[in-house]
Amino acid sequence: MTRSAQAAPEGHIDYITALDLPTKRLILFGVLLGLFLSALDQTIVGTAMPRIISELNGLNLYSWVTTAYLLANTALVPIYGKLSDIYGRKPILMFGIVVFLIGSMLCGMAGEPFMGHLFGGGMMQLVVFRGLQGAGGAALGAVAFAIIADLFEPAERPKYQGLFGAVFGLSSVIGPLLGGWLTDYVSWRWVFYVNLPLGLLALTFLWFKMPRLQSGLKAKVDWQGAFLILVFAVPLLLALTWGADGNYAWSSPTVLGLFGISAASLLAFLYVESRVDSPIIPLHLFRNPTFAWGSLARFLFGAAFFGAILFLSLYLVQVQGVSATAAGTATIPLTFGLIFGAIVSGQVASRMGRYKPLMLIGLSLMMLGFYSLSTLNADTSYNSVILRMVLLGLGIGPAMPLYTTALQLSVKPWEIGVATSAGQFFQQMGSTIGTAIFGALLTTGLTDNLSASFAAQASANTGAVATTLQRISAQIAHGESDGQVDRNAAPPSNEEITARFSRLRQNITSAVQTGDRVAMIALRRDAELPRETRTQFAQIPVGGVAAGVRSEFDRGYAAVAAAVRSGDLARVKVVAANPQLPAVLRERLGAVPASALQNSATRDQLLGRLRQDLDAVKTTAARQAEQQALSRALKELDDGEKIALASARAAKVAFAESVAHIYLYCIFAAFLAMLATLMMPNLPIPGRQTGEKAVPAHVEI
Repeated sequence: MTRSAQAAPEGHIDYITALDLPTKRLILFGVLLGLFLSALDQTIVGTAMPRIISELNGLNLYSWVTTAYLLANTALVPIYGKLSDIYGRKPILMFGIVVFLIGSMLCGMAGEPFMGHLFGGGMMQLVVFRGLQGAGGAALGAVAFAIIADLFEPAERPKYQGLFGAVFGLSSVIGPLLGGWLTDYVSWRWVFYVNLPLGLLALTFLWFKMPRLQSGLKAKVDWQGAFLILVFAVPLLLALTWGADGNYAWSSPTVLGLFGISAASLLAFLYVESRVDSPIIPLHLFRNPTFAWGSLARFLFGAAFFGAILFLSLYLVQVQGVSATAAGTATIPLTFGLIFGAIVSGQVASRMGRYKPLMLIGLSLMMLGFYSLSTLNADTSYNSVILRMVLLGLGIGPAMPLYTTALQLSVKPWEIGVATSAGQFFQQMGSTIGTAIFGALLTTGLTDNLSASFAAQASANTGAVATTLQRISAQIAHGESDGQVDRNAAPPSNEEITARFSRLRQNITSAVQTGDRVAMIALRRDAELPRETRTQFAQIPVGGVAAGVRSEFDRGYAAVAAAVRSGDLARVKVVAANPQLPAVLRERLGAVPASALQNSATRDQLLGRLRQDLDAVKTTAARQAEQQALSRALKELDDGEKIALASARAAKVAFAESVAHIYLYCIFAAFLAMLATLMMPNLPIPGRQTGEKAVPAHVEI
């Protein structure tokens, strides 16, 4: 249904023809700036989190810094959309920016001494204020896309929607870089404070240049429906988040209870929405095939898209070995593909007058990109990963703006806000649910793949190395702690392992040969060495193993000398029976006649010969003991290095196979999104009306 064929409610102003192009562009700049704030905040915080955790001592609340934002943001999107249809875009958008800026300021102040009486510790303050940020950010996302339909002809909307998609892509590039720089050179607090000048600039533009953008719809706010959609969305998202993170088992009373509350609220929401005059999400929209199939497609698209970003970062960290910060910036090629695809598809759709062919082409490229990612393995080169990212970005780019265009074309002008925000709501819900499902699949698949990878490494080795690797494989298969694999940390590179064991060899050699105290302390403190190995090194005497052997010989000679000088043959025989004495000494002492002990002269002669015999074997015995100890230690170290290299390889192979397998599910989600898109009517994009009018006097600014 085109705009000209619709009967507008009383008081509706056609801002498309009422505003001139320069005014529209100024409004657009302010809206883009506000949207950039919301998008940037989702990427800039991640790089600052390690520093924040360190200063606020809140590792246990780490995930909640993100979860609180997403919960508030997702749950409030459809509510803001409906409110903007009733009260106008401008007040809702400006309210959202103000709330977002207040939340940003409070986030930056979290943990300060004068804030200590608020909401517990500093990390808890940050979690609460991030929720406030999310509540404001929801208005930015919900209203911004609807404003495009208020300002521009349908033929022009796709290219401007493409700009909005490009803002999200740009923020994913700038966010990690700016967040890292502010954290390292200024303060992590400026990760939040940087929003203030940008937000005030956006408010200034919107206050002076943006009209109210009223739909003319006169209705009461469906507060009951708003409450029920919150009670539906928040428990559902919490259950999915906690279940996927492993905080609670999927079958736990907490998770099942949250699912139950969410299901009951959904039923109550549907009942209420079918009976109120102005529902938060009008159910009659689902009789609109474009809205119904488009919402389903966006839900599936959200699951596949967010899974692509999340698990691609996991692959880069766990397999390619890049840092978490570098993984965020490593997705820049995907972002550039996304930006290019979004802008170009918008321009082409505006000229073609149709959106559906471009959406199908984009989804096809998306599926092809997912297929290429499903072939990732532990040996895939970084440049090859980049090419896959670009291909995926080119496929994702067209879908983001064109789904919004399709939904807006299919509804009445006074329903654009609720339809646009509902589409976003379904996409964000798809992202959350998809992440939970894919995360559970990854965890399950990773266990099987780790066990199989360790078994394969065991088959490629022999002896103690093969036995150890096979034991680890069995422990993983039975869900036991293997002690070799930290699934939350990236496996070390071969270079790191080789360098570590090279340092260990140097320390072991120094400890065995010279008893170097620094080397011995380093060995005793090395938590990765077995406890018995560290205990052995703690017993090495000053001067090394050889010095210890010589000392043992000297103590043995002292005992022999004392027995001989006593002149007591029985005592000499007792000493001669000591198995710790060298065999030559035991033999000599066993053959000593009683007459040789009768006077000091003969005893001294006997001791002199014994001393010569002892000196003859002491040096050789000390050298042999040192060589045996060093050889044994280095052999154990060689086996340890082989096990470490094999373990790292097994972990990388398992992670690569697990992530690649997830992309097969992403292909399926994208395919279902394509089927839903095929069911959407291919509505024409009305041609552009010629001429631009100046702002009439009756348009409220």
